[in-house]
Amino acid sequence: MNLTVFGATGGIGREIVRQALGAGHRVTAVVRDPARLDVTGDALEVFTADLTDPERLRAAVVGRDAVLSGLGARGRKNAGDAARLTRAVLRAMEAEGVRRLLVVSAAPVGPAPEDDGALDRGVRGLVSAILKDIYADLREMEAELARSGTDWTSVRPPRLWNKPLTGRYRTVVGGFPREGRFIARADVAHAMLSMIEDEGTVKQGVGVAY
Repeated sequence: MNLTVFGATGGIGREIVRQALGAGHRVTAVVRDPARLDVTGDALEVFTADLTDPERLRAAVVGRDAVLSGLGARGRKNAGDAARLTRAVLRAMEAEGVRRLLVVSAAPVGPAPEDDGALDRGVRGLVSAILKDIYADLREMEAELARSGTDWTSVRPPRLWNKPLTGRYRTVVGGFPREGRFIARADVAHAMLSMIEDEGTVKQGVGVAY
């Protein structure tokens, strides 16, 4: 497949690029600073762009089979970036007739398992309160997806680890794995790539965790 990856210099985006190239896909990595991308490959195109400019981004998505995004706020001071940048990606995709989009969101944005224990409910409530600005941004991002004409999937991980790929994670369409507390960025990337052709995940939030 021909794929475009936004947020390619971030932890999840870099893993998407690396794993997609390893699987034999052609990848366009959209970046603001090419020097920050340490992945190479014959099937890799590095596309430098202002991520707020939909017209500039059209050339990065035209003719692609799918777009994957790891865009989001790097911290509370950047809250608002996920919705704002995703809005530009959506406009570019809609202008070029590209439909498939997979993005990274976060577990607290979606519903919690009904049978979650008190510890998990308490931790989730505390984290949601501390990072309320970031989660509000992600909710607005998901609202932008819902208003779009794309075939979107929002992948919602819990706390992220920098650990190797395992491939041993759980996914729940429209919900979240019970007692799912952690996942490696590499496994989030793996899950996103595996969902590209999964019609059951289209226009759905998907919880992913160990």
